[in-house]
Order: sequence, then C-alpha cells, then structure tokens
Amino acid sequence: MLDTANYTPRLKGVYKDTIRATMKEEFSYKNEMQIPRLDKIVLNIGAGAESVRDSKKAKSAQDDLTAIAGQKAVITTAKKSIAGFRVREGMPLGTKVTLRGDRMYEFLDRLITIALPRVRDFRGVKGTSFDGRGNYAMGMKEHIVFPEINFDKVDEVWGMDIIICTTAHTDAEAKALLKAFNMPFNS
Repeated sequence: MLDTANYTPRLKGVYKDTIRATMKEEFSYKNEMQIPRLDKIVLNIGAGAESVRDSKKAKSAQDDLTAIAGQKAVITTAKKSIAGFRVREGMPLGTKVTLRGDRMYEFLDRLITIALPRVRDFRGVKGTSFDGRGNYAMGMKEHIVFPEINFDKVDEVWGMDIIICTTAHTDAEAKALLKAFNMPFNS
C-alpha cells in the first residue's frame, strides 16, 4: 500500500530539485518567488450535440473524465437557450475538472510519459499554443489514450481540452518550464 503521508509525485520532486535552479539561472531571477511554477491543469470534455439528444452522454463523459483525473468531474450546463442548436438553458453539455497540487503533477506525468506517446501518428505538441500570459492549451482527439480508460467498455470516444496554467508572465518562460518537464514540443 502507498504511504500517502510521505509520498511526493515524481515531477514535483524534479521541479524542486532541478527545474527551479535551471530556470533561475536561465532567466536570472533575483527572487525565488519569481520562478514560474505550475498553477493548475483544467481538463474539459465537450459532449455537445450528443448530449443534446441523450442526457446520459454527459454522465458517461463525466465518468470517463473522473477516471482520467482521479478526482470527481463536474457536469457543465448551457447558460443560454439556443434554438438553432436545440439547446435549452440548464441542459448538460459537457464536463470539466480542475487539478491542483499533487494530482496536477501526477496527471502531467501520465500525460507526458504515457498518454501522448500512445496518440496515433504523434509528432509532438504544438509549440505555439500559448495565450501570451504563460498558459498552454492543447486538445486531444481521443480520450482512450489514457490507461485509466478500459477500451472495451467505452461507448463513445471523446475529444478533450487540456489547459496547463502556469505563473509565468511570458510565453518564453512558460515554454521553458514545460520543456523542463519534458513536454514534447514539435517546434
């Protein structure tokens, strides 16, 4: 059994031991608190048109995202009614979860070492998907690349959005931080 009282995620230890020192040297920060760090990771599955026809689809997406994240996902609902899309206010449309702390580091480790290499025709993630404030967003076409999902029990393959929020002020600092975590950028 895992002793959670003394357990530190692998990437959190790597960040404390090596990444902080290299970032401080590379960007010549004067203060330890200036060194960028991971703030949170937000995962989102938009069930969209499928959940409009069948409300159980949003529940299925929630169960899958909960398994991937290791923490209960929240069902997102429509804020406004849109007749053209046959959406009414309050209708479930997708699911999301926000990871912080140890769960965030564990998820990032699984994403980089297990899930991304399992993506078909994977050539790296886009190096230009930063928002200008040090946050990185990426999408995945299939959620079944995560080992927590049993491929035989999947009723629908979902696409998902992954947003990695950092405390970096520029895209260059955020990219250097994610590269230090071995994020496989293609550019």
